[in-house]
Amino acid sequence: MKFRLLILPLFLAGTLSAVYLLPQAGAIAQSAISMSLPNFSGKWVLKRIPPSQKELEVLAKDTQFAKAICLKPRPGEWTSDGNPVCDRVDLSIVLSGYDLNNSIHRPERCMPAQGHTILSSSDVKVNLKDGKEVTMRRLLSVQRVTTSDDRKQGFDLNCVTYYFFVGHDQLVYDHLTRTFVDMKDRLVRGMDQRWAYVSSSMWFGKIPYAGADLTVTEAEADQKLQSFLTDLLEEQIDWDQIKS
Repeated sequence: MKFRLLILPLFLAGTLSAVYLLPQAGAIAQSAISMSLPNFSGKWVLKRIPPSQKELEVLAKDTQFAKAICLKPRPGEWTSDGNPVCDRVDLSIVLSGYDLNNSIHRPERCMPAQGHTILSSSDVKVNLKDGKEVTMRRLLSVQRVTTSDDRKQGFDLNCVTYYFFVGHDQLVYDHLTRTFVDMKDRLVRGMDQRWAYVSSSMWFGKIPYAGADLTVTEAEADQKLQSFLTDLLEEQIDWDQIKS
């Protein structure tokens, strides 16, 4: 019985390790996503931010980043000093380097280092304006936001995160599926796809906001994330390159 329980983990470990034994591909197929972020997407204002020092240390030197804090004013809501109250989405697009063996990883691996405790994982379908449907991975987490240099003081916020991967001509939302695609590409197509992962997060619940009381329900966070991604992805991905 114990032996049978070990079969699946051993199979998966062997399969994932096999990608390192495949022959090096002769061609690199660029991702269909643009790494140049717009200043505006729909009613959202995108304020670009640099990658964290941790990201720069962990990922390969030729990894590319496009990150932004995205803000949209909430109609009719103002702080006590007259500034608009804004919804916030944290956007991160990470494009892998040219070495498949040192490629990007799924966000679940790095989110704990950003203070997240992941509570659940599920899949969600997001409909774009032209009728396209994109399946994404949805993570529910609690994020510890620190307010002191020693990281001992802070508060907890509920968080919803959506992510998926964009290759040269494919979109996937599962890391294992992406690994099998890479193996098939090397063996059958003689190429590597250069993958990017798109991750967007939004806090919900009672959120600290200077001079205002801001509460976002979980359902509102899902709706606003999907609306944000619908606007952004229409222009950010070269859809003519993606297989239908």
